[in-house]
Amino acid sequence: MIKLIKASKQYDNGIWAVKDVSLEIEKGEFVYLVGPSGSGKSTLMKLLNRQEKVTNGQVIVDQFLAHDLPEKKVHLLRRQVGVVFQDFKLLNQYTVAENIAYALEVTGESKKKINKRVLEVLEIVGLKSKMHQLPSELSGGEQQRVSIARALANRPKILVADEPTGNLDPTSAVIILRALEKVNRSGVTILMGTHNDNIVNSHPHRILQMHQGKLVRDIQRGVRNEMD
Repeated sequence: MIKLIKASKQYDNGIWAVKDVSLEIEKGEFVYLVGPSGSGKSTLMKLLNRQEKVTNGQVIVDQFLAHDLPEKKVHLLRRQVGVVFQDFKLLNQYTVAENIAYALEVTGESKKKINKRVLEVLEIVGLKSKMHQLPSELSGGEQQRVSIARALANRPKILVADEPTGNLDPTSAVIILRALEKVNRSGVTILMGTHNDNIVNSHPHRILQMHQGKLVRDIQRGVRNEMD
């Protein structure tokens, strides 16, 4: 499903954000990506949908060779990799339903199919009752659940969540984690970047740990010591 082979990313300022990372994530796995700020987590996740392109090495996502994909086909890769951001990135002038529909309209789906899919993903995250509200009328946790629903709209095989609980209180963070676990149980592969040791320890999944651009630990399952 996801395979990196000696993948490296160097920015124009000379910094190697990701260096010689090799890993495999199987279909249907739930994986935490942990490490301090600046360790390369966000860059690694951006490599998966070609927000960034590797300097060296290979990035294979489903059937796509992301490292060698022509620009005109990048949109096909991005339909397979849904992205959830820490800061939600919702359109404030649109309702919850319109935010999700917007992600589908660019694909040319019919209005009937779009409306049906909007209801489906809102059901998954438990927010059907909020579909006509604006983002400003929702709590932070609810906005993040809308962000998850939007990321699911195109039925991606992979969901990449970059610090999805970073701006949330502990209770809302657990609700988001449970929503992601529900999505994972439906067969979607999850890669979640996080600093939240409480979440990692209370909801154990495979852990990939980054440090200075390198993958330094791969814990198949278990509790992470927050002092590591």
